[in-house]
Amino acid sequence: MSITYKDAGVDIEAGDTFVKAIAPIAKSTHRPEVIGSLGSFSGLFHLDKSKWKDPLLVAATDGVGTKLKLAFMTNRHNTVGIDLVAMSVNDLVVCGAESLFFLDYLATSRLDPERGKQVVGGIAEGCRQAGCALLGGETAEMPGFYQSDEYDLAGFAVGIVDRQNMLGPDNVKAGDVLLGMASSGVHSNGFSLVRKVFFSDEEAEPDPLLMDKLLTPTRIYVKPCLELKEKIDLHALAHITGGGLPGNLPRALPRHLAAEVNEGSWTSPEIFKIIQQRGKIVPEEMLRTFNMGIGMVALIAQDDLHAAQGILADAGIESWAIGLVRDRREDDQQFSMR
Repeated sequence: MSITYKDAGVDIEAGDTFVKAIAPIAKSTHRPEVIGSLGSFSGLFHLDKSKWKDPLLVAATDGVGTKLKLAFMTNRHNTVGIDLVAMSVNDLVVCGAESLFFLDYLATSRLDPERGKQVVGGIAEGCRQAGCALLGGETAEMPGFYQSDEYDLAGFAVGIVDRQNMLGPDNVKAGDVLLGMASSGVHSNGFSLVRKVFFSDEEAEPDPLLMDKLLTPTRIYVKPCLELKEKIDLHALAHITGGGLPGNLPRALPRHLAAEVNEGSWTSPEIFKIIQQRGKIVPEEMLRTFNMGIGMVALIAQDDLHAAQGILADAGIESWAIGLVRDRREDDQQFSMR
């Protein structure tokens, strides 16, 4: 008796049906530059070279990490796609790039069409927030590789920036203000520690209010940061991900400068206090693991502070002057708190 691919756990027909079901979701994100539709072997995007003097393509890739475990625990899959997009497009905008398009990779033990639509719906929402097109993706059924009813996500974003308009360390000056932008919560870093603190007993029933806080999707900063770049003299940006402020602020600085952050100069969401108290975690470990309420930092001139905060407020983002850039002393670290 012969066996089929479906007998081995891979349903090609279900996969084809799924692609047809998500095609309208992807199309809702399309920009005018997108050519063709979902389902081809690759995605096509027309680059209008007349808009750019010396264009550089910028690429980034990332995943959601073990935050997915919380989605599995709660059977809530409509927000992790936003996290997936956010982690890459927030990296793109750090150099001043406009996000053009995004591709996703969804791998699972068994394709659940309804769950998959929720995931892709979140990805499409993230693309809309970032202003980029969901150009395509890949869905892979891999029975025996992933645990039953689990999946993994990866994402790939491409953006564009004119070489002469790039942001980065070369633009930063001593005396620049560190303008911290509020995070929406934990974002998508540090969840291995979060799970150890709250969910070491996997049989325990998760608290719904706690899960609401932990599953809040990563804030996407692309549009407000591009507006800052257009309207003020924005020097650099730092996306605060794994490593926290100490691990990411120095990446936005030239070697001769240092970032000095004022402790207590911003309001940290309650979820971080809960994590710290429940896990008995020392402040230094919290600071280098989590964003602690600051998801992005803009490095700007003091004269632009008021205008920058107004732009961010109009975008619904609270912000604080959290410190300054100063000259780096001999044998000094590039990050300090006082």
